[in-house]
Amino acid sequence: MNISMELLRNFSSVGAGASREFSYPFTRKTKQRQLSFVYLSRTSYSFKSCSATLSLTAEVEEKPKLDVDKAALLARELRKTFNSGRTTNYEWRMSQLKSIEKMLEEKENDITEALYKDLSKPGLEAFVAEISQVKSSCKLALKELSRWMIPEKVKTSLTTYPSSAEIVSEPLGVVLVISTWNFPFLLSLDPVIGAISAGNAVVLKPSEISPATSLLLSNLVEEYLDQSAIRVVEGSVDETTALLEQKWDKILYTGSARVGRIVMAAAAKHLTPVILELGGKCPSVVDSNINLQVAVRRIIYGKWACNNGQACIGVDYIITTKDFAPKLIDALRYELEQFFGKDPMESKDMSRIVSSSHFARLASLMDDDLVSDKIVLGGQRDVNQLKIAPTILLDVPEDAQIMQEEIFGPLMPILTVEKLEDSFKIIQSKPKPLAAYLFTDDEQLKKNFVQNISSGGMLINDTILHVATDGLPFGGVGESGMGSYHGKFSFDAFSHKKAVLYRSFNADASIRYPPYTTQKQRLLKAVINGDIVSLILALIGR
Repeated sequence: MNISMELLRNFSSVGAGASREFSYPFTRKTKQRQLSFVYLSRTSYSFKSCSATLSLTAEVEEKPKLDVDKAALLARELRKTFNSGRTTNYEWRMSQLKSIEKMLEEKENDITEALYKDLSKPGLEAFVAEISQVKSSCKLALKELSRWMIPEKVKTSLTTYPSSAEIVSEPLGVVLVISTWNFPFLLSLDPVIGAISAGNAVVLKPSEISPATSLLLSNLVEEYLDQSAIRVVEGSVDETTALLEQKWDKILYTGSARVGRIVMAAAAKHLTPVILELGGKCPSVVDSNINLQVAVRRIIYGKWACNNGQACIGVDYIITTKDFAPKLIDALRYELEQFFGKDPMESKDMSRIVSSSHFARLASLMDDDLVSDKIVLGGQRDVNQLKIAPTILLDVPEDAQIMQEEIFGPLMPILTVEKLEDSFKIIQSKPKPLAAYLFTDDEQLKKNFVQNISSGGMLINDTILHVATDGLPFGGVGESGMGSYHGKFSFDAFSHKKAVLYRSFNADASIRYPPYTTQKQRLLKAVINGDIVSLILALIGR
């Protein structure tokens, strides 16, 4: 496979599964200029904005383009640092985590501003969904790192007696984190915190689709962290391709399944393990025996108040019974107005669509002949502002495009069934999602849902909050991803669990060495099988 060409084709794709892929390459010039944070097209000396142009005037130091040779040099420099032992000691890890903590306190306003420039993300949403989550991860690592690093004692067997054993967590080496644009701060620094905690050197590649946050991350890492071990590479397809040509000790990629396959193919050349967080169509099954107001508010929070549906764990579609659907839609209509006003297009509490290409993709899903007459709420759109109102579609055909790909936007299909248990077959007919949600007070239905629905994560009677629970791993299964991180799981994800057995020179039993006499064979078999009676009989010659 030609990795470079595949990346060029897939990262700029607008089709199914392209929601979080890399798109428009750009470079930075040392001069006053205007940036479009929606659609950047490159010319010789300037940028052209397709729509919804946001202005940013600043002096930016020109950064040389990263090609394969420079990427190789970067990897060698970081490996030299790692091999020196600099990153493996506890003091270095703690110092970098404390620097991140300091950065979060001192630069909160800058982070909020960058997220607004990239996504029009409301300030409170930026704090709750991104900044506070990174703070929480950092504080947990600072508190628990010394305990995480302690080798885990394990029992030994009679075969190795006398002995002791332990599992030692050792850093993997030099790791690559390829982030995404929808939560560009959280999904960049959260895995970096895990990699640092585990004692690795790290390269972070933020998404160029969120250029303000990418630039800010580059500047903050340079200002606050150890540049000999932690680096940020900005850029687009060419830079990502150059990085993927190098040998890493682990790659964590967040994005679409299509590009995940590209990353995995590149990693396979070097036998590099990967963590892939890839998303999918996350269902929400809604029973009738619920507190409807609370359930609807939580569904709205997990869809439209979560980056306006541009979230890998956001609710993608709802399944409920035919009889209950009208009541559910009425409740959604009422609560959406309470959240975002009579005209949601004017709301300041909802993010915009990230780019014109993603807007066009969502518009095409709504305009599909199979679903265009299924809209029961919303449907308004403004291409100049890159805004689409919360939109609900009822009883869309399962073969419609909107049901064939991750929506990643403010469109919410509602499928109806005769019995709620029929929803299981619908979910099971699709690739395993990153998250699955159920709203019910029926205890047996809860048990059946947990037992029969396979997904990366699951939440009963709420949405998305499971990712804020440090004790739970975050990751996918099947096409929604592989591997997991968050909290202690992040430390483990970037560590090798080394098995260590300790023995002394005492009690060196001759039965393990040739020549293997009949008595030795009896003794060895008795020891290995743990058969005390046979062991005693063999020792007394019976």
